[in-house]
Amino acid sequence: MNSFWNRAAAGAAALLFLFSFRVAAYAGPTVIKMATLAPEGSSWHRVLLEMGEDWKKVSGGTVVLRIYPGGVAGDEDAMLRKMRVGQLQAAAITGMGLAFLDRSFYGLHVPMMYASDEEFDYVRDRLSPLLEQRLEEKGFVVLNWGDAGWVHFFAREAFTHPSEMKAMKLYIGAGDVPLTQLYKEAGFKPVPISVVDILPGLQTGLIDAFNATPLVALAFQWFALAPNMADLRWAPLTGATVIDKKAWERIPKEMRPKILEVSRDASRRLQREIRNLNEEAMKAMVKNGLKVTHVSPSAEAEWRKMVEDIHPQIRGKIIPADVFDEVRKFRDEYRATHGGAKASAR
Repeated sequence: MNSFWNRAAAGAAALLFLFSFRVAAYAGPTVIKMATLAPEGSSWHRVLLEMGEDWKKVSGGTVVLRIYPGGVAGDEDAMLRKMRVGQLQAAAITGMGLAFLDRSFYGLHVPMMYASDEEFDYVRDRLSPLLEQRLEEKGFVVLNWGDAGWVHFFAREAFTHPSEMKAMKLYIGAGDVPLTQLYKEAGFKPVPISVVDILPGLQTGLIDAFNATPLVALAFQWFALAPNMADLRWAPLTGATVIDKKAWERIPKEMRPKILEVSRDASRRLQREIRNLNEEAMKAMVKNGLKVTHVSPSAEAEWRKMVEDIHPQIRGKIIPADVFDEVRKFRDEYRATHGGAKASAR
């Protein structure tokens, strides 16, 4: 009798194994839906597509990346809300967008804090472990970091001084009330709207000016309606590709290091390319009517004083005080070992 039950149990176990194997085989791949504001066909979008192919290769086709470019999933705060409810699992998002999750990310975008790419890289490399940790505590994993270039102001009318920009209706991202209030206190006329509303906003006169990197201004064709730019580097625009931690943990543990590696390889390729492409974008816009106004040293000093005067409001109110202090410490550390600020904020 015992032998009968032993054989029956063994047979049942074998059937259960075969059934489980067949279910796993037909379960299909793990699909990660990722959104981005990057326009379809842009360098950022192309590299994300390449990254998706890399994911497929290293996972043997079991992890598939599905990308929604061009803001079809909404603004960056909308993307993050959709990640929280499971409609999206990942997003390639700017640091300004990530500040909706943790205001520490604003530390990478302090206006006129950095004088060169090298200086910014030095600060970001040392600050990123802290930022990644804070995001993980909120349920997100950083897959890689990316660049969009240096932000400049663009406007309908030519301008050089802060007072001229303050007279214009300036786009600011919707949803960040403290930042909007800070711009008002600094004397600007901020108009909080969605990124996808910048073009119609320029067309209707809702806004007169915006700030963006050259490549972004060209990709979205905003410069055509605001064809004046000052050659003042306002701030670097960085970003990261993030994935919901629960979605990340659904990927088999042994595959995660490989996916992380190819994701970071993709960001390194993009960084080199983006910095060159911003220069090309500037040339293309000038060829198509953009007028670039030189900012004199005295005018630059006005911009710098304006920014430094609001540092007390930025520190602690917009950016956590510890992060603001770390940013300044790392920047000064770089300058102390590299002979000071090697380039003006241009």
